[in-house]
Amino acid sequence: MSATATPAPAGEAEAPALPAAGSSFYTAMRLLPKKRREAMYAVYAFCRAVDDVADDGGTREVRRAELDRWRADIDALYAGRPVARTRDLVGPIEQFGLKREDFQAVIDGMAMDAEEDIVAPDEATLDLYCDRVASAVGRLSVRIFGMPEADGIKLAWHQGRALQLTNILRDIDEDAERGRLYLPREKLAGIGLSDPTPMQAIMHPRIGEVCSAIAREAEEHYRATWEIIRRNPRKPTKAARLMAAAYHLYLKAVIRRGWAPPRARVKPGKLPLILVALRHGIV
Repeated sequence: MSATATPAPAGEAEAPALPAAGSSFYTAMRLLPKKRREAMYAVYAFCRAVDDVADDGGTREVRRAELDRWRADIDALYAGRPVARTRDLVGPIEQFGLKREDFQAVIDGMAMDAEEDIVAPDEATLDLYCDRVASAVGRLSVRIFGMPEADGIKLAWHQGRALQLTNILRDIDEDAERGRLYLPREKLAGIGLSDPTPMQAIMHPRIGEVCSAIAREAEEHYRATWEIIRRNPRKPTKAARLMAAAYHLYLKAVIRRGWAPPRARVKPGKLPLILVALRHGIV
């Protein structure tokens, strides 16, 4: 997207954002009953809007101000005063008990990208980032799916981290081109890198050691995700199952490709994705 994209003024109505047809998220959400599907699309539209601000919303000052307006709009929404761009969230919040703090956590995660380019965060900061931009979305999602509270929160914790770490490994080259590096500084220090630029890090001959360690962490989160899914009824975990299975294909694809540059952009084959959809799209 263009870096000069201008966010809509606070309160201005926008067309609801829908996930790209054919994407794993779109397929997973299509499995849901109508009310739950519409609720997920409303949450997706919110996430897409604040993500666009963080990535392409103008200068840092403009992005910071717009995210502050989103924080105020979420507060107003929970105070019974929704503006146009939050009105589609009224029904989902009432029907599924979505929490204000999870919406605010998503905004806080986007602010981490908007306020400065993340470069080699420490492990704790990376985990906080994953919690805000992924697991917080998961906490909103599992309530819409209808999962039991305790296991739903655990699922969001593990699956959010599994998916976000997968994204980080898949996108290291694209992120570096934007001046970002989400690989943790402790692991980079382990291969002799101290305060590297993103490009220095991803072109280092031992970067595969760091990426492989992150991949192992992601695998642990996928394993925990499936343990939770398997002990719960199939219907409320259907979308989570499809997302976990589809994203795991991406992780396996980047592991097979390897970490040495030049790294070709990878995408699982159409047949494996179809098989995942067939397997997990049936109750």
